[in-house]
Amino acid sequence: MKAARLHTYSDLSNIKIESVVKPEPGPNEVLIRVVSASINPLDIKLVTGSLHGFFPLSFPYTLGTDLAGIVEQSGPLAARWRPGDKVIARADPRQGGAFAEYVVVPATHITSAPTCLTLEEGSALPTVAGVAWQALFDVANLKSGQTILIHAGAGGVGSLAIQLARIADTRVIATASSSHINLVRQLGADDVIDYKVEDFSDRLRDVDVVLDTVGGDTQQKSFTVLHSGGFLASVISPPDEALAKAHKVTASFVFHETDSTRLNLIAGLCDAGSLQAVIDRKFPLAETRAAMSYLMEGHARGKVLLVP
Repeated sequence: MKAARLHTYSDLSNIKIESVVKPEPGPNEVLIRVVSASINPLDIKLVTGSLHGFFPLSFPYTLGTDLAGIVEQSGPLAARWRPGDKVIARADPRQGGAFAEYVVVPATHITSAPTCLTLEEGSALPTVAGVAWQALFDVANLKSGQTILIHAGAGGVGSLAIQLARIADTRVIATASSSHINLVRQLGADDVIDYKVEDFSDRLRDVDVVLDTVGGDTQQKSFTVLHSGGFLASVISPPDEALAKAHKVTASFVFHETDSTRLNLIAGLCDAGSLQAVIDRKFPLAETRAAMSYLMEGHARGKVLLVP
């Protein structure tokens, strides 16, 4: 089979499309024929080795975590999944494997694909929807009636977070560029701030929760818009504890953990018509480097996909 592989920590130029042996599932694993995979910023960080302390890789390494596909074979302890089942899954980042024609994934990291979405759309969900859910409800404990500020509302995590916050009956404010304002409003934001022409920290006060997907100055300014006792959840970098203390708020870094129960609930929301996947563009597997380079530009509207 074909796979996008890396032989050492490097830059994107050293990613190679290679022919490799199709993997075999272990006792509690499932072999999936990949129909579509989606790229996350995490995948780029894994290439450079900047997350070696959290996710040490063994080389050669096949890239990719998020995918949707069709079950080919299951191990004896994963008999829940049968050949022909349509699924979405998230591979362990340390094992990777999604940027390939076939991948082996632990049975605990799989759920049935939403029936109302194509498999390509389903592949966009595992990490971004899981991170958004974990940040909003497991970490920040977002509640009905609260106000949340979501940065980069048109991005992968932001676009799902807006929808989840809307479902939770909260007031949603999002930042976005002018070209993405209509999309962000359609996803459910009550108010959208064009970050290129207006400083959100000049307008907003007394926000209950901030979801930071940008980091840097944006994260630091976000402390000023929270009321005392508010919560800042960052999916990009650990927040400044001293700033959090000075503003009398709680701040936490969200380290995403794959949870098939959470993923199953997300798929259920899709089937109920409450969630949609936002796709920017698709690339063939042979153009993995170009696809990852495009994502690095930082202007993607939703998710970037790879189609074997």
